[in-house]
Amino acid sequence: MAHFNRRSRQQQRQVSKHAQEADANHFFNLLTDPRLLETVESLLPEHRERQFPPTQTLAMFLGQIMSADGSCQHIVNQAAVGRLLVGMKPGSVNTSGYCQARQRLPLSMIRDLARKSGELLGEQLPQPWLWHGRHVKLVDGSTISMPDTAPNQARYPQHGQQAPGVGFPLARLVAVISLAHGAVLDAAMGSYQGKGTGEHSLFRQLQSCFDEGDVMLADSYYCSYFLIAEMLRRGVDVVFEQHGARKSDFRRGKRLGKRDHRVYWPKPSKPEWMDEKAYNDYPAEILVREVKVGKKILVTTLLSPRKMAKAGLENLYWQRWNVELDLRNIKTTLGMNTLRCKTPQMCEKEFWVYLLAYNLIRLLMAEAALRATVSPRQLSFKHTLQIWVAWSQRQFLSSEGEETASLFVLIAGIRVSNRPGRIEPRAVKRRPKPYPRLNKSRQEARKDIEKSGHAKKLRA
Repeated sequence: MAHFNRRSRQQQRQVSKHAQEADANHFFNLLTDPRLLETVESLLPEHRERQFPPTQTLAMFLGQIMSADGSCQHIVNQAAVGRLLVGMKPGSVNTSGYCQARQRLPLSMIRDLARKSGELLGEQLPQPWLWHGRHVKLVDGSTISMPDTAPNQARYPQHGQQAPGVGFPLARLVAVISLAHGAVLDAAMGSYQGKGTGEHSLFRQLQSCFDEGDVMLADSYYCSYFLIAEMLRRGVDVVFEQHGARKSDFRRGKRLGKRDHRVYWPKPSKPEWMDEKAYNDYPAEILVREVKVGKKILVTTLLSPRKMAKAGLENLYWQRWNVELDLRNIKTTLGMNTLRCKTPQMCEKEFWVYLLAYNLIRLLMAEAALRATVSPRQLSFKHTLQIWVAWSQRQFLSSEGEETASLFVLIAGIRVSNRPGRIEPRAVKRRPKPYPRLNKSRQEARKDIEKSGHAKKLRA
């Protein structure tokens, strides 16, 4: 009898472990490269056997941010139902254990996984996905907000023009995104305002993800002498729009064609953030090419008009808009526009979990594009996300290749329309609710309601 009980407990532990591993890793089952799973195993911290081991916690965290609900309670309820369906005890549906497990997840593990998932796509890019055989990397910045808590306000202060208790903590982010496949290669997050918090400061943390032969594509904000000189030092070419503070005189320099010339830019004065040694290491001048295409002036280090004509530069710069769409997919489609965590440490983890989820969807899109012999840019991110969520709602995925192949066929079933020159007004047609803005803290507003009652609604 004792032997039977020991055997029964052993079988129960095996079933429990299998169910947890299947639930924890179901998000990774359809990834095309097993090296990502090897990275997961190599980055796992030392841990005791708990209800929420690291792999399951990370998978639940990913599922949480991709859920329409997005709450901790929702994902814990899902895990309890999953255990119940395989004959296990559901365990507690209190969120405390899961929240503590999220706090134990190492930030370095999530960050390295997000970066690794982007690297996997860039290791062997098909030739048709490249631009003239070169990997173009997009750079742009944005902002995200988070809950109005004292720790968040201390690390990420709100906008300076907002009264205390009215605004929300605001963070600035800069991302490097591949034009070929759309995955995030690296990113940096910092305060919205203060010394060393601008996009250039954050971008300096990301320069290592540029390799010799790459092309950096960005808007006019990044068109600076020191950034271009640094990219040239790394063997990277750039294509930027001319900064508004710099005037281009096409009567100067070496004329290459109509509104097309090469010109030397002298080294400007030393900025405050740069030390003397670093300043002296930069050359006294750099040679750039300035080209006027339409109403824009482009600055590039692609100096030969024979190797790269004006039309080619114009076509490339119009593809810069993809980075705006990619950031919209991360912030709006996935929901990263407003983080949910109450502390800056957890907000940073949440930020990287969003990027990891985004890259995992991009991995699926890349595999579907390869099988359909199209570019990943021709596939819809939102459609892929919807297909994956519907697919992963099944508790266990089949290991047979046919079902996986069918998934990629579904993903490639919707193509993004080519709408060149599309123009949309930056205005909202739907009217907001007729309530006034909250221009004081909630505590003060509650006292005013207790004293004078609710304010009258505004006219729509």
